[in-house]
Parts: sequence; structure tokens; C-alpha cells
Amino acid sequence: MEVAAAPAGRVELGFVEKAPAWRLRSEQFPSKVGGRPAWLGASGLPGPGALSCARCGRPLAFLLQVYAPLPGRADAFHRGLFLFCCREPPCCAGLRVFRNQLPRKNEFYSYEPPSENPPSEAGESLCLRLKSGAHLCRVCGCLGPKTCSRCHQAHYCSKEHQTLDWRLGHKQTCTQPEFEIVIETEDEIMPEVMEKDDSEITGSMGEALEEELDSMAKHESREDHIFQKFKTQIALEPEQILRYGRGIEPMWISGENIPQEKDIPDCPCGAKRIFEFQVMPQLLNHLKADRLGTSVDWGVLTIFTCAESCTLGTGYTEEFVWKQDVTDTP
Repeated sequence: MEVAAAPAGRVELGFVEKAPAWRLRSEQFPSKVGGRPAWLGASGLPGPGALSCARCGRPLAFLLQVYAPLPGRADAFHRGLFLFCCREPPCCAGLRVFRNQLPRKNEFYSYEPPSENPPSEAGESLCLRLKSGAHLCRVCGCLGPKTCSRCHQAHYCSKEHQTLDWRLGHKQTCTQPEFEIVIETEDEIMPEVMEKDDSEITGSMGEALEEELDSMAKHESREDHIFQKFKTQIALEPEQILRYGRGIEPMWISGENIPQEKDIPDCPCGAKRIFEFQVMPQLLNHLKADRLGTSVDWGVLTIFTCAESCTLGTGYTEEFVWKQDVTDTP
């Protein structure tokens, strides 16, 4: 399901739901979590080098994708963002995100919207093959020239991904859990309600602190204020795993490690990058630790993309991810 442009100040929320395999195919333009990426365009796919952890060098695993076309942009009628993470302990820290966009008339998809009815072969396994006949890696979704010698059905881009997939479940099963991301518009919170909550938090904290701890109290008060505001907002829709709002301000979980403008690199085209969406900690509840590594964790993952959403032909370009962890908060 695609995210839609919302009025100023409004946010689109993402929730996970089980969906039949056919709804998660590329031709349905899904937003989804897990499994393998439903690549938007088959040309210029990121290779093993681009899908490697910048920290440890190991292959990254697909985390989620968001279908986010831009209204009024003919060259971005179809537009997708693909997020990958490292799941190799003790690293489990590398993150990379890629963007691709296409006009409505393109070589890959019909000009008409996809059918809402399941195809006749909907009961079959999700196909891991491009229309050209090339197979895709079961782990990362890039080209997979190597084949499992036992079943001859699973394909991989590298021996490392074949070994990783064997250890993570291919020995028992040939499927990986995946979910559709469904989108709803967040209900507007009355400003006076938020202001009241914030003042009560600050006031209660002031009563609890001693004079000699004033300097520490200022820091703790700010931290608690931000965290409590985060919790208050999330409590309205506690199952949300994603917040989308291109060009708005992210919702931080902590006052620590908030990026400054200089921390967000410009796009190679020269344009600034702006916030587009963030992944919430609730998603961790839907990810199996034995698949993503016991050390995978985050407070929020914020994705920044080219403000101009520059035209890239049919290729993929890398955007920017900022990871904010949870700090020790009262």
C-alpha cells in the first residue's frame, strides 16, 4: 500500500498485517516488511558491494520497503525506498537505504493500475525471478547466480549469503516471514492536550529534585520531556511501526544523538536531503531475533532523501539513514 501526501502537520502511520504472497509482488507496488525486496525496477539493482555493511563488510539483510510516489511528479509516479540492515553479531549496526522511481509509462509495468484480484497462480510461492529469467538471492534480493546444491531451488549472490540462509532456516523451510505495511493517517492531537501533559511532566520532575542537583535536573528534565512526549504520541496508536511525513520534523525518542544539518549529507545531485519516514521500535516485536541477530536494536531509524527526488533513470541511488538509540531515561 502506498503512502499518500497528507495535509501539513499530519503524518501517515504504518502497521503490519499478514497478506497473501501475490499482494507483495513487485507488480502490486507493495509496502512491506521482511522476506525479499519487491524491486521497483529490474535495471541497475544494487549489487553485493552496495548491499554490504559499511562497518563489518558482511552482507546486509532486507528490512522493509515503502512505496511512496510523489504527486505531481511524472517521473516519480512509481517510487520506492528499500531499507537494509546488518544482522551479523556482534556488529548488527550497518544500515543502508536505496531509492528508485519510474514514470507511469515504463518498460516494467502496465500503464493501468494493478488488479485488486489475486492472479490464477496466487497459490504458488512468490517468484524469485525477474522477467528476464535471472534469479534473485533469497537473502538480499540482488542477482543470485549461485544455487543450493541440495534443493536447486534457492539462489544466492554469494557463498556468505548461502551459509547465512542455511543457518537462519533454509535447512528447515524455504520461506521467510513477510508482512504488508498498511497505511492510515494519524489523528490530530489537540495542542492544548500536549502542552498540558508536558507541563505536568516538567512540574512533577521539579518537585522531585533537590536544589543541589539543579544542573543535572535541567538535562534530565529535557530528556524526560522528549521521551514522555514520544510515549504520549505513540500511545494513541501503539502498534505503529512506521511514521511517514516527507519534509516534516522526525519524532525523536531521546534528546541525545539528534543530527544537526551538517550531519545529513547532501544528495550527489547537490540538493539537500530532507526527512521522509522513520521506523519505530515497535517493529522489533515483529522481527525474530534468531533471524536478525540478538543485538539488532534501535530507538528510531530516520530516513532522509533527496529534497528534489532527482531523476535517476531506472537505477537505484543510495539515500541516508540516521539511527537513534534509546538512552537511559527515568
